[in-house]
Amino acid sequence: MKKRKLKKEVKLITIFLVIPAILLLMASVICIYLMSPVDKVATGEVEVVIESGMSTKKIGELLKEKDLIRSEKFFFIYNKINRCPSLKASTYNLRKNMTLDEIIKSICDGNSYNPDVVKITFQEGKRIPDYAKLISEKTNHSYEEVIGLMNNETYLRTLQSKYWFITEEVFKDGVYYPLEGLLSPDTYLFESKDVKIEYIIEKLLDETSKKLHPYKISLENGPYTIGEYITLASILELEGTNDDNRKKIMGVFENRIQAKMNLGSDVTTYYGLQKPLTEDLTSKEIATINSYNTRTNNMIGKLPIGPICSISLSSLKAAVQPDNNDYYYFVADKNGKIYYTKTNREHEEKVMEIKEAGDWIW
Repeated sequence: MKKRKLKKEVKLITIFLVIPAILLLMASVICIYLMSPVDKVATGEVEVVIESGMSTKKIGELLKEKDLIRSEKFFFIYNKINRCPSLKASTYNLRKNMTLDEIIKSICDGNSYNPDVVKITFQEGKRIPDYAKLISEKTNHSYEEVIGLMNNETYLRTLQSKYWFITEEVFKDGVYYPLEGLLSPDTYLFESKDVKIEYIIEKLLDETSKKLHPYKISLENGPYTIGEYITLASILELEGTNDDNRKKIMGVFENRIQAKMNLGSDVTTYYGLQKPLTEDLTSKEIATINSYNTRTNNMIGKLPIGPICSISLSSLKAAVQPDNNDYYYFVADKNGKIYYTKTNREHEEKVMEIKEAGDWIW
């Protein structure tokens, strides 16, 4: 009897020891999971604005909404255990590859957030006047001041000595805006609305320099000049929508150039007229002769005199590494789908087909 009783007691003790151990192990695994990064390979930053007076609960909900943490409830509990004295109100740039500890430490430590900081987002496919207008809206400088400096040859010459990609081509007679296509589209932060225009321009050019550097050898030793590559990339920016179709369109352009045809790109016509892309072109406008409009016969085998908009890396890559094909025409429908053809007859038939389907852009 005593042996049975002893065995039973040992069994009960074992159960009482093993079950808590298992539960503790499970809790540890769950905690490790909840504290781990939401996405270990993510590198982009997520802006989080924590306002003054925001509760820990609300901050947790905000972080969960931004997909930076796995559980807002666990965030609340874990923060209480770690006894952060104060989660500081500010604007933070956090990443999805940060652990929960790193996120809490960032918010607990605070940062040197400056409420006067000006955030400006410059988009791809926009023109210099668009950039100048945006700067005038976000800072204490007028549009005239900004556009004036961007066209000031003395200032541009100082930039030329600093940036390898600003070549003599930008100073050609007939170029509308020398810095067109050279200011890198991105989001930038500036100390205040009193930031100097020169500082803004050079910050964008610094970013351009970083982005172009991997392609420097190709740009300097390819079949086109640096300015021509940027010009082609700017046309691709507006004609294409992704890496693949931009590479394919570049192949079409090269075929047309070699065949002594004009590029026939409407977006160059718009730029030559300084007309918004949202408006229709008239027959008279399409036939207008200038150094940008590639729809006219005087532009056979030629590129526009300069770029027509700001460019993305996608467009630059396409200009440098085109898709070799045997197409000479392309047309897009209103849904953005692009059709490629080899002859003018096939091209016209495709245009008619798109129109009959009600998918013509204009």
